[in-house]
Amino acid sequence: MTIMEKAPRIIVALDFPSAEPAFELVAALDPTLCRLKVGKEMFTRFGPSFVETLVTKGFDVFLDLKFHDIPNTVAAACAAAADLGVWMINLHASGGRRMMEGARDRLERLPQRPLLVAVTILTSLEQEDIAEAGFTGTPVANVVRLARLAERSGMDGIVCSPLEAADVRAAVSPGFLLVTPGVRPGQAALNDQRRIMTPSDALNSGADYLVIGRPITAAPDPLQSLQDILTEIRAD
Repeated sequence: MTIMEKAPRIIVALDFPSAEPAFELVAALDPTLCRLKVGKEMFTRFGPSFVETLVTKGFDVFLDLKFHDIPNTVAAACAAAADLGVWMINLHASGGRRMMEGARDRLERLPQRPLLVAVTILTSLEQEDIAEAGFTGTPVANVVRLARLAERSGMDGIVCSPLEAADVRAAVSPGFLLVTPGVRPGQAALNDQRRIMTPSDALNSGADYLVIGRPITAAPDPLQSLQDILTEIRAD
């Protein structure tokens, strides 16, 4: 996959308690400049029709539901998500090889399937958090381990912190995609992310797609904020 094929590389995270401000934001954005991410809150509140509406508006949609269950249940959920016309879906790498392979095999039956990526370690978690959850080793060691498992299980890529992107990039094949939340322009607030990096640094570390939320969605002019980030990236 070339740089041009990856464009647009910014995925705007939609996190709103109601549909109206989300649609107002979407109306201000340009599908040639960004993609959209729909997570658990908005999907739970507004359902599949909300996702389908975004798709009809010309946006590539990353459906971020982080599936994690028995293999057959996850495979069926991935197939249902694909029916919505989304561009990318995800599951948890910690669900194991059989779960990931089952989801991949179900999607391979489709004439046109979405990208399937695996979540490694959430960007809100720090060393003490993963230790408390029973993971031994550092966050980066766990991310690299799960990334290798995901690649062997047929995933198109993983979701990881940009701080781990360079280590993962060195451990996987060149075409394996890295999707990085925890990306913040230089002056943006950290919010609930912990392991973060600027957009330019994330791309230089090997990230393919950048998930950015409040620095764009909460800006007075979201399109201008998006364009400023693109300018920052291109100037690097």
